[in-house]
Amino acid sequence: MGLEYLIQSMKTKFESFNEKIMNKLFFAFAVPIVLAAIPRELIPIVNMTVIEHRMLAIFVMAVLFWVLEPIPIFATSVMVVALQLVTISNRGMIWLRDNGNESEFGELLDYKDLLQTFASPIIMLFLGGFFLAIAATKYRLDVNLARVFLRPFGSNPQRVMLGLMLITAVFSMFMSNTATTALMLAVLAPVLKLFRPDDPGRIAFVLCIPFAANIGGIGTPIGTPPNAVAMKYLTGEISIGFGEWMVFGVPFSLLLLFFAWRLLLWFSPPQEDKIGLLIQGSFLKSRQAIIVYFIFGSTILLWLTEHIHGMSSHVVAMLPVTVFVATRIVTSKDLKKISWDVLWLISGGIALGLGLEKTGLSKHMIESVPLDRFPPILIILIATFLAIMMSTFISNTATANLLLPLVAALGSSLSSLEALGGDKLLILLVAFSCSLAMGLPISTPPNAMAYATDMIGTKELLKSGCIVGGIGLLLLYLMAYILRQIGFV
Repeated sequence: MGLEYLIQSMKTKFESFNEKIMNKLFFAFAVPIVLAAIPRELIPIVNMTVIEHRMLAIFVMAVLFWVLEPIPIFATSVMVVALQLVTISNRGMIWLRDNGNESEFGELLDYKDLLQTFASPIIMLFLGGFFLAIAATKYRLDVNLARVFLRPFGSNPQRVMLGLMLITAVFSMFMSNTATTALMLAVLAPVLKLFRPDDPGRIAFVLCIPFAANIGGIGTPIGTPPNAVAMKYLTGEISIGFGEWMVFGVPFSLLLLFFAWRLLLWFSPPQEDKIGLLIQGSFLKSRQAIIVYFIFGSTILLWLTEHIHGMSSHVVAMLPVTVFVATRIVTSKDLKKISWDVLWLISGGIALGLGLEKTGLSKHMIESVPLDRFPPILIILIATFLAIMMSTFISNTATANLLLPLVAALGSSLSSLEALGGDKLLILLVAFSCSLAMGLPISTPPNAMAYATDMIGTKELLKSGCIVGGIGLLLLYLMAYILRQIGFV
């Protein structure tokens, strides 16, 4: 009887789950299909062409799929590229390539440009970061660096927590914040055993890891996917190098990290006066380990000195890829550990931005809203607040993919924003805002991993995460003012 009940219960839950997924799929497909069927004259976007109409339907579909997640978000990115290739490219369906009136039809995208988003320089930059992370983990460079860097912080719980946050933040600048969180939570496990079960300090120590991982990723262009998406639009006259990004990204991260540290200690102060932190291990001395140490340091140094040698960060990223493959430090088995889904997610966002820009849709969408009547400060406040709110409930990468193409078009079209830094500053502020959402377990992978330990609840995460995000926004506006004053933007 018990077995039959269990089977029936599982069957009911499965059917209910399937029904929810099917409802989401139906809604996510139905809305853009209806939108595509509506006559262009009824859509309140000025001068919209046939190609822009199709691109609008694809954009709405991407929004719904990324928000509702009936399929994995990286799968949505691939679908976006495929639909663009079929419906708005010069090698799409022959019946969809012309309607006899060029001015009304619009310009088709080059299919090569869409396919090249899978090998964009931004993708290569992230790939280099993934290779560094794989090699560092394989040869225990990450654990040994954590052991060395944490030693000066002694046994005082508050200082140990600060040390954990600093190491997590630094690792997240050059590694996936998800991989960094996994590593540091493993380092944290024996530390938590030193606390009594009712010690509130346990909550502070668990929360400090995801917060530090999220904040640290802001410090470099490869620290988090929203930064990589932003770099796609920071080109030409508004381009920013790897070292230039760190000039303002690292101080911002460190300052916000300090506030997060003090806030967590205020909410959940440790009751222990002294803890003993022991991380076992030693630096490997094999030939391959030495190569990893050298290439890791050389790559970071080359990224920071781009203005001296002239190689872009994308070109430098190929150094670890080439050396690690040639020396068999990274093998075919290791390649399976690369987060290909993240790369596909970014490439889909780049393709979406390319479609919005090349078809002219983003420009016409901006022109259809009387934003020139808004004060420029209000535009910045709305854009950053929208970014952090969306990132709280959906992937920050998906949020960046959706907002940054529109923000880039907005910044370049409104002359009133020039007084506050123009499109360069607006793109940076929105990219940073996407990484400040830390209020829910679903907001970022580090949050979800910390929540999965069952040592913290949604209440603690929501309270601390929202305050840290709010402080981050205030610091962001202060940073914008300073950058403007020193002439950086």
